[in-house]
Amino acid sequence: MLTLHHLNNSRSQRVLWLLEELGVPYEIRRYQRDPATMLAPAELKAVHPLGKSPVVTDGALTLAESGLIIEYLIERYGKGRFAPAPGSDARLDFRYWLHYAEGSLMPLLLLKLAFRRVAQTPAPFYIRPVLKKVANGAQQGFVDPQLKLHLDYLEARLGSSDWFVDNTLSGADMQLSFPLEAAAARAGFAGHPRLAAFLARAQARPAYQRALEKGGPYRLA
Repeated sequence: MLTLHHLNNSRSQRVLWLLEELGVPYEIRRYQRDPATMLAPAELKAVHPLGKSPVVTDGALTLAESGLIIEYLIERYGKGRFAPAPGSDARLDFRYWLHYAEGSLMPLLLLKLAFRRVAQTPAPFYIRPVLKKVANGAQQGFVDPQLKLHLDYLEARLGSSDWFVDNTLSGADMQLSFPLEAAAARAGFAGHPRLAAFLARAQARPAYQRALEKGGPYRLA
């Protein structure tokens, strides 16, 4: 049985969206983060040694990493949908965006979250100003300019298109949806109306809405 091991407020939301778009039978097993630490529960380590999500099991296969999972599901169950033809230039473009989402864009968003938390970390009064200065300096001097560079790049990429590859909904859009939702929550889309419209289109899809219903409350800070 195809099973998605789904952690709340995590990257597995986009895999759940793809499964709903594909319309294949699957089972969802839900896991909840620790409300104090926001870490995944230990039960996930019984599925994959890193204890992260998403993880998909399909028969004897256990697959981790969103990009790999998305490629596998499309190749195994897509019937030619949600990815360009193998061997085409568009397929190479599709794979680029799968890797870009986690390799280039997401690390900046994780840094932004980490430095924000450092600035808010409880500390002795004589250390707190130093922590805040370092964290804010790193954000303003590196993270925010780099994030703007990437959001400008993505905004330009969309141009007059609704989707990132061949103006057709694909797994690349689903892969990009998570970091773009994180960017909307952590930085906003001022000056990036095409990205805001992209997320609105994605989130309005019936399959996306079904994924939200099945996955439970979804919020990124």
